[in-house]
Amino acid sequence: MAKMNPHDYDESKIKTLSSLEHIRLRTGMYIGRLGDGSNPDDGIYVLTKEVIDNAIDEYIMGYGERVVVEIHDGVVTVRDRGRGIPLGKVIECVSVINTGAKYNDEVFQFSVGLNGVGTKAVNALSRHFRVVSYREGKFFEARFERGVLVSRNEGAAGREKNGLLVEFEPDREIFGDFAFNLEFAEKRMWNYAYLNSGLTVVLNGREFASNNGLHDLLYSETGDDTLYDIGYCRGDKIEFAFTHTNNYGEELFSFVNGQHTADGGTHLSAFREGFLKAVNEFYQAQYRGEDIREGIAAAVAIKLQNPLFESQTKNKLGNTEIRPWIMQEVKRGVDEFLRRNPAAQKRLQEKIVSNEKLRTELNIVKKEAKDAAKKIELKIPNLRDCKYHYGDGDKGDLSTIFLTEGQSAAGSMVSSRDVYTQAIFSLRGKPENMFGKKRTAIYRNEELYNMMMALGIENDVENIRYGRIVLATDADYDGFHIRNLLLTFFLAFFEELVTQGRVFILETPIFRVRDKKTTLYCYSARERDEAVTELGKNAEVTRFKGLGEISPGEFGQFIAEDMRLVKVDVQTLKTVPEVLEFYMGKNTPDRREYIMQNLINDL
Repeated sequence: MAKMNPHDYDESKIKTLSSLEHIRLRTGMYIGRLGDGSNPDDGIYVLTKEVIDNAIDEYIMGYGERVVVEIHDGVVTVRDRGRGIPLGKVIECVSVINTGAKYNDEVFQFSVGLNGVGTKAVNALSRHFRVVSYREGKFFEARFERGVLVSRNEGAAGREKNGLLVEFEPDREIFGDFAFNLEFAEKRMWNYAYLNSGLTVVLNGREFASNNGLHDLLYSETGDDTLYDIGYCRGDKIEFAFTHTNNYGEELFSFVNGQHTADGGTHLSAFREGFLKAVNEFYQAQYRGEDIREGIAAAVAIKLQNPLFESQTKNKLGNTEIRPWIMQEVKRGVDEFLRRNPAAQKRLQEKIVSNEKLRTELNIVKKEAKDAAKKIELKIPNLRDCKYHYGDGDKGDLSTIFLTEGQSAAGSMVSSRDVYTQAIFSLRGKPENMFGKKRTAIYRNEELYNMMMALGIENDVENIRYGRIVLATDADYDGFHIRNLLLTFFLAFFEELVTQGRVFILETPIFRVRDKKTTLYCYSARERDEAVTELGKNAEVTRFKGLGEISPGEFGQFIAEDMRLVKVDVQTLKTVPEVLEFYMGKNTPDRREYIMQNLINDL
């Protein structure tokens, strides 16, 4: 590549972007990923959340008990009954960065959006954006297109109650051909309801409300699969609920000012420490943390005036000064619950003792596995590691391990991967079905043991070595079966990795359609047919029966920065055992009937 002449780099090359230009050019800095709406973390849901969060902030401050949301044909409308934006500042509040009342503790004490960016980003990234503020019988309306003001209007509000109306349509120039999945939106509405008892959120006419806050949230996730009644405590600045189930690992949900902190943070670690101390003091014992927390399901939400998040997407809380008071509140609440519930006392202690016994048995099997593997953790067979791992800064956060099917697929990926951030672990074939097995079974299965060691999750999922786990199997029935077996493994023993959003499925092309000038890769039969129409009937069509048939030169583009990943998402944890039983348990007449009714021919 030819080098630029140094004299070409002068003052004319320096650019200063306006806030609007910067948001549209560097969208990821403000809302994370873009996506097309097929993933609950896609940008269109982030935009929706930013607008609804403002309405929730009004409710937290005591204004408006009802928020109405409409989503139709790609257009979102949110109407709250809060105080409304002061009429003379409507335009600035939705279009000028670092403008808003959330810097003023007298107006907003427990807000998530503290940087005056959220609604401005929605405005800048929308093809059409409309805001109407109603205050004391008057209104002010402003309309924007891609962040640019196009009209304004004001006058008498008639019978309209105080509050704010925001309507926007995400810009397809940025988000492409997107579509809202209402299941994802409904889950967010439930979270708003659970975290704000007394609030009613309406989505397309359906009401979402909760009288018991996080107790209801935890029950929605666990159902009746609990060992004792859910413990529930609520204070001025903290609310938490907890119980235990027969599942492996910990199922923890944490929130700050209504924001779901998927990666936890100091509030969650303080909750865990407080729970440990409360239990040990109550039973006058020295139980280990892992024995107390194995099988726990809990949710904790706090209110904080100045939350410090580790990124604009607010997934992890960094405030350290909150640890002492959270621990104290949790200790007090857990102790009080146990004293008032003798049945829960007994069941929790039985669970802890059972966990101790299982851990002792597991340690024996671990030692046998390690001895047999001859220090296998130092050199794991079938692992082609990368340089950076999770926790090694920004590059470590991007680290990805691909779980591939066989050496042929691994060969193409190894040759085309990014050796700094992409690791490969190749399976020899179909792994063992782990449904219904004890955790000790992992250590008696050499391949699954090796995979667990490669991931670094033998002792704790918090020691995960990679930011993402990607299942890369062939797009055929054997590949789908292997994918299901791996998902069963993770959901049975390491469910937290799924709920944390770390497990993905790699989409690779099924067809290649090309002529002498153009090559198109297609991910479905429909795309193949469209490509043939575009290139003509004489175009050459190749069906990739396996990943190993894609050459390393081609494969690189499919695992590059913009690779197609589908996040494995569990909408409700309590349905997991039932789903695994149906698909991965013993053959039943119901499953055979389901297979026959849904049997399709190969493409």
